[in-house]
Amino acid sequence: MENVTEAQENQTWGTWTDQIIEYKVVSTLLVFVICAFGIVGNVMVILVVLTTKHMRTPTNCYLVSLAVADLIVLIAAGLPNITDSIFGSWVFGRSGCLGITYLQYLGINASSCSITAFTIERYIAICHPIKAQLLCTLSRAKKIILFVWVFTLLYSVMWLYLSDIKEEAYENDVTIVTCGYKVSRQLYLPIYFLDFGIFFVVPLMLATILYGLIARILIMNPLPSERNDKSKNEQSNTTRGCKNSHHTSTTATSRRQVTKMLAVVVILFAVLWMPYRTLVVVNSFLEQAYMNTWFILFCRSCVYLNSAINPIIYNAMSQKFRAAFRKLCLCGRKGSEKPTGGTYSVALTYSVVKDTSMVETTDQFNTELDEITCEITCELPDKKMTSLSPSLFLKQGIQT
Repeated sequence: MENVTEAQENQTWGTWTDQIIEYKVVSTLLVFVICAFGIVGNVMVILVVLTTKHMRTPTNCYLVSLAVADLIVLIAAGLPNITDSIFGSWVFGRSGCLGITYLQYLGINASSCSITAFTIERYIAICHPIKAQLLCTLSRAKKIILFVWVFTLLYSVMWLYLSDIKEEAYENDVTIVTCGYKVSRQLYLPIYFLDFGIFFVVPLMLATILYGLIARILIMNPLPSERNDKSKNEQSNTTRGCKNSHHTSTTATSRRQVTKMLAVVVILFAVLWMPYRTLVVVNSFLEQAYMNTWFILFCRSCVYLNSAINPIIYNAMSQKFRAAFRKLCLCGRKGSEKPTGGTYSVALTYSVVKDTSMVETTDQFNTELDEITCEITCELPDKKMTSLSPSLFLKQGIQT
């Protein structure tokens, strides 16, 4: 795989030398492990949100969109990199070159837009809770996600016309097939820097500003909704007041925890993409591109890791995701979220503001209840429980 640049077009190919066996083994195993964990983890994120009713919040919808985009990156960029390391040549033909290039840019751009979308959603939910009642709803989140994918689907179409395979003949009678750009360097660089600005620089600048405003609100001022909850607590009886006070504290804690989790996702996005983006920008101004194979492997691995690490972050920083993952792993098909008509039921009704903030009021209790049911059901499968309810993009860009 190669980026067709002006310098390379004038290059005379010498003797072909294959990659050393150490590089092949390390690159193949490293990328395979990252992709395997990433694919399994992102599939689990999608499953727990789609199959668990109280997990279907606006924020989680954006996380599902991000998981789908990460899956596309891992499959379209990570797995072809394994075959490239093993065979040293493009093995998927011209159609594969066009399709895989398209999917790579689609996944990368959709993930960036999804991160931008939930960053804005967090800002509105925390800093403007009144507006959040109208803006941060589940139906609106679905419409925004639909727009994100339609936009990125159409935007990425241009790469179908910019990519093609190329045969490179070497002096020792070796012909290598590569998948790269068929446009000149002068045409490719403006397109790349446009892509770089829209899907990396702008999202990071926006995230920096918005999370800075969110941090100021969370550190210096109590959440506006907390004051309303406290006034309501004073007017209620003692028992009800204690419950509401507990729910208020849980709401504030949950909002802060979710915001921290999403901020970590954004920070990792910036840090893990930085080596690759920096290398591409530097190579864009060098007459002879820096092409150290081990450093390129490091840059690629960081990008693949960015698409694989998010489910680990959710599991480590979100109690709801952790319980849902545990239920999915332990119970499989035996786990049931739908009430069985037993002697206990919990109403899953909560306000829009709480829903957009992923708060854990009755939902938290339901998650814990499902977790207990799951553990008992898995340990005693014969007993019926009725009382509880349960890469092309990387290599091409680097060579600019």
